[in-house]
Amino acid sequence: MSPVPPSRRRRVPVSLRRAPVAWERQRPTWREASPALIADALARAQARPTGNWYVVGASRALRPDRPMARSVAGREVVLWRNGEGRLVAGPGGCPHLGAPLGDSPVRCGTLVCRWHGLALDGGPFAGWEPWPAHDDGVLVWVRLDEVGGEQPVDRPAVPERPMVAAALTAVYTRVGACEPEDVVANRLDPWHGAWFHPYSFVDLAVVRAPTRGEEDDSFTVDVSFKVAGRLVVPVRAVFTAPGPRTVVMRITAGEGEGSVVETHATPLGPDAGGRPRTAVVEAVIATSGRTGFAVARRAAPVLRPVVRAVAGRLWRDDLAYAERRWALRSAGRFPG
Repeated sequence: MSPVPPSRRRRVPVSLRRAPVAWERQRPTWREASPALIADALARAQARPTGNWYVVGASRALRPDRPMARSVAGREVVLWRNGEGRLVAGPGGCPHLGAPLGDSPVRCGTLVCRWHGLALDGGPFAGWEPWPAHDDGVLVWVRLDEVGGEQPVDRPAVPERPMVAAALTAVYTRVGACEPEDVVANRLDPWHGAWFHPYSFVDLAVVRAPTRGEEDDSFTVDVSFKVAGRLVVPVRAVFTAPGPRTVVMRITAGEGEGSVVETHATPLGPDAGGRPRTAVVEAVIATSGRTGFAVARRAAPVLRPVVRAVAGRLWRDDLAYAERRWALRSAGRFPG
């Protein structure tokens, strides 16, 4: 599928599938989805540095009156905005007697512990030391040098995006019993899309997959998103893995050209049964050259729950894939 010049774009972005193929009669992709190819792509992603930065959640989820509390790689993390509106982060336990700071209110940019009133303005105080944090306008990040063990960098490597001010953004989060590599491996297997998600994808073809030693380490996929019945929206998408916990899908042709979906996998820590837990934090940054897109952006409060619902249906299945992969790996039975 070659890129569609703006002058030749369809007035209506949907197409009609003229010869739809039943799910069971579509072309098998198991030979193309080589375990070695996926493992090589995963290994290359895992070798890329992160500077010890971890995605914590959505920028929009930070409220002025209360902090965001998360577990990242077994560390309690608390984040809030100080009196100047700047994002701050640090240990989630009060240095006094260990109270959960995530349960404490924020008053005028100061986090006030509910147990004894110890007040934190974001600077070092009473044994509490802040950690580097970053707000990229869509997601918030924290740098954990003791966990990452890499050479730290001042800011996370945020993927190239459309201008957030001119885009429709939504963030979806779901937790699974697996490790980040299992989530990334799922995204580096685009061949499963039309088989595992027939309610969303049809006519999927991987037109380019990376090979060992290539400088261009990306997957290019032609696929149609289902609308209703035989109505579909065909696009070309390119998948890249800029780091060990991130996969980026970018639409390079068709409706929504330039839109980005970032999938970040953040380790949380073990559950009560000792299984690892990973949060999938998926950011959709959608854009369009159509004149009606400005109306869609103004309707963002209504559209965001719809976008999250679509992501949720997909990740219900994809986390089952990731969890199954981890279960087989942990038992020494994974065939890949």
